[in-house]
Amino acid sequence: MPKRLARIAGVLYLLNGIFAGFAFGYVIGKVYVADAAATTAENVVANAGLVRMGVVADLVQATIWVFLALVLYALLKHVHQSAARAMVVLVAVGAAIVCLNDVFQFESVRVATSPSYADALGDEGSSAMVLLLLELHHYGFLIAQIFFGLWLVPLGYLAYKSGMFPKTLGVLLVVGGACYLVGMLAVFLVPDYGEKINVFVTVPSAIAEIAMVLYLLVMGVRTPKPADRVVGAA
Repeated sequence: MPKRLARIAGVLYLLNGIFAGFAFGYVIGKVYVADAAATTAENVVANAGLVRMGVVADLVQATIWVFLALVLYALLKHVHQSAARAMVVLVAVGAAIVCLNDVFQFESVRVATSPSYADALGDEGSSAMVLLLLELHHYGFLIAQIFFGLWLVPLGYLAYKSGMFPKTLGVLLVVGGACYLVGMLAVFLVPDYGEKINVFVTVPSAIAEIAMVLYLLVMGVRTPKPADRVVGAA
């Protein structure tokens, strides 16, 4: 049963990463150009269908993230129920922010493709509105990054204490969670260099999550040693 839950979690985690990578890494990277309203609006018009697919993909990955947390809760609640509950709550809050944030991305398509906005605001005004909506989406995603990081802390703790995963993996998850938070703070506090710092400092976060996905898919979980069971029960 634990191995089955672990494999289900691994599949969900992998799907979460694929949909999230498509929605934010590919789609937004294809249309959003910072400080270039006309270019961004033109990109949105040319890729309107793709942007809508990105919205749906982001909603799907957020939903998958919630179910992933629930499966991991079932797998690890025996280790420390309060930590497992905290993990689920943090994911639920983060997923809600992601879903609400997608409204800005969807509205950017409507503004870019509807003649009524150009008639009311002019071409430059409507283009500026498209850029503003995508910038709101961008920074909303960074706010959600708080919870991308926070949920990894109880998950790492549970993995470390459970004896079902290598302790190194648990430590790596906690460090990865902290790196997400540092990257988010850098963007808001050091605006000139924050985006580059965020990309660099969240590399350990990506490594930690990829390692967790691979371990869940390939190894599942290992049987805890008797000493680990005693500690977990305590």
